[in-house]
Amino acid sequence: MLVHGAESRQLTPLDYVSTMALLTISGNDTTRNTITGGLYVLSQNPAQFARLRADRSLIKTAVSERLRWVTPVLHIRRTAKRGILFQGKQIREGDRVVLWYVSGNRDESVYSAPKTFRIDRNERRHLSFGSGIHFCVGARLAEMQLQILWEELLNRFPLIEVLGPPLRLRSNFIHGIKSLSVRLCV
Repeated sequence: MLVHGAESRQLTPLDYVSTMALLTISGNDTTRNTITGGLYVLSQNPAQFARLRADRSLIKTAVSERLRWVTPVLHIRRTAKRGILFQGKQIREGDRVVLWYVSGNRDESVYSAPKTFRIDRNERRHLSFGSGIHFCVGARLAEMQLQILWEELLNRFPLIEVLGPPLRLRSNFIHGIKSLSVRLCV
């Protein structure tokens, strides 16, 4: 799309390079942080981890729940293209609006017990990949990578043990983990 799309021809060289960097980095950061954050939340919920080990058919919904729980990108800012009244608040054309994915992924009007981690949750899709025209172009690839990773981890390592709390990235944009000590036993 960037090479052949009409919209990409309207990008400045800086915007083009920025878009390429965003595509390259975002897939790495979000998937990596979902892996570590998901492992950490499983370690904090040993009954859920045991269920996943016992029933591999739960891998797909467990991946979705980890994406909801971790919410690797916390928010995104957009500029309103037109005015709208939204839940009693007037948003004018040109207003900057922040979409808090992390809040949407804990919305009590959407999810039953949203502050509970459940690997079999089969409710509305999480917002971790965004929505609408800004839905993540790599969403399916990320889900596939996470599913395969968990299939292989569970097949190869009978014991996956988190050795301590994570060292978190200080960021109000990326919900990231800088390091997490883990022991893998065969």
